[in-house]
Amino acid sequence: MKKKICVVTATRAEYGLLSGLLKEISKSETFLLQMIVTGMHLSPEFGFTYREIENDGYKINDKVEALLSSDSAVGVAKSMGLTSIGFAEALDKLRPDLIIILGDRFEMLAVAQVALILQIPIAHIAGGDVTEGAYDDAIRHSISKMSNLHFVTNEIAKKRLIQLGEDPQTVFNVGSLGIDNIKNTELLSLKELSKLMNFNFLKKNILITLHPVTVETSYTKKYAQILLEALDEIKILFDIGFIFTKANADNGGREINYLFENYCKDNKNAKIYDSLGKIKYLSCLHYIDAVVGNSSSGLYEVPSFNKATINIGNRQLGRLKASSVIDVDFEKNQIKNAIIKALNKNIATENPYGEGETAYKIIDILNNVEWKKTKRFFDIEGIDS
Repeated sequence: MKKKICVVTATRAEYGLLSGLLKEISKSETFLLQMIVTGMHLSPEFGFTYREIENDGYKINDKVEALLSSDSAVGVAKSMGLTSIGFAEALDKLRPDLIIILGDRFEMLAVAQVALILQIPIAHIAGGDVTEGAYDDAIRHSISKMSNLHFVTNEIAKKRLIQLGEDPQTVFNVGSLGIDNIKNTELLSLKELSKLMNFNFLKKNILITLHPVTVETSYTKKYAQILLEALDEIKILFDIGFIFTKANADNGGREINYLFENYCKDNKNAKIYDSLGKIKYLSCLHYIDAVVGNSSSGLYEVPSFNKATINIGNRQLGRLKASSVIDVDFEKNQIKNAIIKALNKNIATENPYGEGETAYKIIDILNNVEWKKTKRFFDIEGIDS
């Protein structure tokens, strides 16, 4: 009998990263894929992106409604409660042998808690990283402590998890799933992409994604305004197009989206998208000249395209970065000068998150290790001294 592996996804970016792994699980002779979607996937505000999953041919075994119309701190906390209730019912019904969780979203913390109580082993992808500018940091480490298997993206993260008391025999450095997508996706031509996006690519183009800095939410509006002021000065210097993707559902995300939507209404060379989807997003990375904002994609995927990432603020503080990443504060001139530098300089870099084949590595490991329901704290040598 095939072992049931349940994969959970709550956001467009998360699904994009997981798509290669989903493909490998679905064609496996030893595993049966189950899928549960939640969060932003089920929201009209974010484009009902669960449809993208269905269009890719995957069966969604359950949908857990959890996202409230409020993105305040209290609203997000309540969403976590709803997620826990919904997943208690969904996982009790599906009873998977293993659940796979990616990253550090607040929805995933709720899922991990439920799986822990139901004694369903958890495989956690991308644990061990550090992002000091977001509460995601604490969420990520918390999920790791509830997980039984760990698929990390780099050697530093592996060492950090062992430092946190995880057994080295359960921690595997497999690289980033995002690189798999880049290698395995047939990109669109510029003409095809322009038509599908209804966007006129200019001589220079940048992709902008700004998420709330969740430990500095009182500055969310100010940070977005500073970025837009820098873009106003950039468009005077270059024939340039601005491609915005919406912020996620963290508290403060709607405030960013509102400001960006209004900016795009007033600027004919700027357009905002609920979701580009994997193929359009990766094709964009191929044709644009730089990425601006604070998305983890700027660190994980963009270096593989030899494009610069202008990483603003503290959201990704502490994360492993390629030489193509330019760190700046939320200060107009710093952002402007970094964009100018990126647009006027050819970038050559090496992606520190591996060379791909991550999905194959995960499947091979899952076929060859025991899925334990319990774990022990691994004490590093010398703990008693």
